[in-house]
Amino acid sequence: MSAHDPLPDLLIAVPVVILVCQAGAQLFRRFGQPPVIGEITLGIMLGPSLLGWLSPAAQAWLFPESVLPYIGALGNLGLLAFMFLIGLELDLGTLRGHRGTAVVVSQASIAVPLVLGSLLALAMFGTLAPPGVGRLPFVLFIAVSMSITAFPVLARVLTDRGLLGTRIGSLAMACAAVDDVTAWCLLAAVVAVSTSGSPAEALTTAALAAAFLAVMVGVLRPLLARWAGRAERAVDGVVLVVLFSGLCLCALATDRIGVHALFGAFVFGLVTPRGSAVIEHCAARLRAFSVPVLLPLFFVSTGLRTDVSLLAGDPVQWLWALAVLAVAVLGKWGGSTGGARLSGQSWRDSLAIGALMNCRGLTELVVLNLGLELGVIGPDLFTMLVLMALVTTGITSPALSWIRRERPGGSRRAKSGPPGTGDTDRERSLALGATTAR
Repeated sequence: MSAHDPLPDLLIAVPVVILVCQAGAQLFRRFGQPPVIGEITLGIMLGPSLLGWLSPAAQAWLFPESVLPYIGALGNLGLLAFMFLIGLELDLGTLRGHRGTAVVVSQASIAVPLVLGSLLALAMFGTLAPPGVGRLPFVLFIAVSMSITAFPVLARVLTDRGLLGTRIGSLAMACAAVDDVTAWCLLAAVVAVSTSGSPAEALTTAALAAAFLAVMVGVLRPLLARWAGRAERAVDGVVLVVLFSGLCLCALATDRIGVHALFGAFVFGLVTPRGSAVIEHCAARLRAFSVPVLLPLFFVSTGLRTDVSLLAGDPVQWLWALAVLAVAVLGKWGGSTGGARLSGQSWRDSLAIGALMNCRGLTELVVLNLGLELGVIGPDLFTMLVLMALVTTGITSPALSWIRRERPGGSRRAKSGPPGTGDTDRERSLALGATTAR
């Protein structure tokens, strides 16, 4: 008997996921929310939390076992492309004029959640840690998951508010840039500890990761810079192939090293030259396909792993979920606000920066799925953390409206002039990319 061909099932599941997530994005956009909130929410609703609860047969028909590996693989390809785009859009040039404040705020927004997250993890280890997981990997992972900021969603919120080119917007972007680089380095270390069987293996993984970074920055970055100069005369399709192949090969390298493929794609984006018209154009083409078409498959993969019913019948589980949310908000918002205030910002601006840094979005989902794949967290804690990511991202825009006394869903333009006045070319490029970024 021939094996069942999954293609017809895949040709049903993929367009349904894409269309449903797109509808969710448009719906939530009307309420002044970043589109990713709608996509994540609808992705969860397609899983056991709603569709599987209402009609297990319908969920099994839409997502038969035969198509799940293909949906996961396609979603992960979209995720790798997305991580490359995050790295490419992380313009450390935004630190100009804000270097001191950005370092203080970003490090405070990581240090405080790390401490509070570690204390929370120690308290929940005996109850929520999966069997066989060591205390150190569990504590480190929870601590890092509390310190994440969604750089792309933050850029989208600032763009929608007309704040991207303003002082507060530039400062928030600078803080998020430093935060993202630091957080991903910490996550790479956590993965190394989680996957290594001994301290010697963890040190070996760390040394290989450091060597990879050195080669990327010292060797590949200059080569890419020289290639970018000649690429202006190349066919767009060739440049796009080079970029996609490069992110895949770098992802493969870090996967073999033991710090996960996502880290390689992110670093490749960091070292890819900016300011090249053909590279920016090809990155936009990659974004135009991977973000609306492939990323929703990652959202539904997350939704299939998220089951709110695991918490529904147990008040203790909901208390833990509230504790996770409280620690996440207090650590990230409180730490960022305190750091901004110590660096000389007003209370109003400090609270606004804290609200923006508390935004987690898709970046948090990437981290949580990684923890679930590694077996560091179980399905119940995974669900709690996904709900925390949704809530902290969803409150960003309303909180910013309240702090700045804006009408929800409205925008506040810089007082210095009309929209776009004084923007640099890079700021305009980032604003364009943020319209589809997650």
